[in-house]
Amino acid sequence: MAADIAELLATLIRDVPDYPQPGVLFKDITPLLADGAAFRAVVAALAAGSADVTKVAGIEARGFILAAPVACTLSAGFVPVRKQGKLPAQTFAESYELEYGTATLEVHTDAFSPEDRVLIVDDVLATGGTAAATANLIRRAGATVTGIVVLLELGFLDGRRKLTDLPVRSLVTV
Repeated sequence: MAADIAELLATLIRDVPDYPQPGVLFKDITPLLADGAAFRAVVAALAAGSADVTKVAGIEARGFILAAPVACTLSAGFVPVRKQGKLPAQTFAESYELEYGTATLEVHTDAFSPEDRVLIVDDVLATGGTAAATANLIRRAGATVTGIVVLLELGFLDGRRKLTDLPVRSLVTV
């Protein structure tokens, strides 16, 4: 199954050079999302082995697309982790560095309870800053992070070094 998913991702994720800025090779997942059978297979692969979670946190923006169906597959709640200023109620905020700048993420202060076991889902693990910031937000909100699962890991950026306290699973590493 892992080889099938890796092959599927290799054929349905396209490289876009110099986006969003020169020197960055963007991984475009829209061809994957447009293929219903492939999308369903990827959601199942992301959800695999995580039956004990109560919430799935999706990171804006492409993480939302993957995390919401993973949450449905696991019969868990979905919690959006958003860019600063996008959530309407009281939030926790966490700033971090990414491969081409800095950013701040937020989550509602009441999004999690101490009993929640949370799986973080995102499209790409690059430098690890976004995932680490999300894990910090979930912990500040009082919940337990069970792990991080991503569609694609950019191994050459060594993002796992910021996440040594958490299990990280990627469907494919490039």
